[in-house]
Amino acid sequence: MKILVFIGCSVALLLGGCGQKGALYLPDKKGAVVTSAPAATPAPPPATAPAKKPTDPDDPDANQPPAK
Repeated sequence: MKILVFIGCSVALLLGGCGQKGALYLPDKKGAVVTSAPAATPAPPPATAPAKKPTDPDDPDANQPPAK
C-alpha cells in the first residue's frame, strides 16, 4: 500500500513539471538575462451613455414616453 502512495506522489510531482517555461539548464554566471515583455495593460472600461439633459418644457417631444 505504501508503495502505491509513493508511486502516486512521484507521478504527480513529475507531471507537475510538464509545461513549465524557462531554461532547462543553469545559465552562465556572466550571461545576459533575457526576460519577456511586460503584459499589455488592460483595456479601459467601455464608456457609459451620457446623462440626458433637462428638456425644454415647451418642447412637444419632452412629454413623450421613451420608445420600446
